[in-house]
Amino acid sequence: MKKKDIKKMTKSQALKDLDKFKKDLFNFRFQTANGQLKSPSKINETKKNIARLKTLIRGKIDA
Repeated sequence: MKKKDIKKMTKSQALKDLDKFKKDLFNFRFQTANGQLKSPSKINETKKNIARLKTLIRGKIDA
């Protein structure tokens, strides 16, 4: 997910995407444990997206 796409989101959209990314990260952990994950870089990418969304949500609350 690109930064410019994240900046355009509303708070409710960001919260929905945050939940989706958290579920994805949870599933990636299980896939890693079972040896089924084909692209380990997805884990780091998902973590970064979660951090970006949390930053955006916090900024929208303060503003």
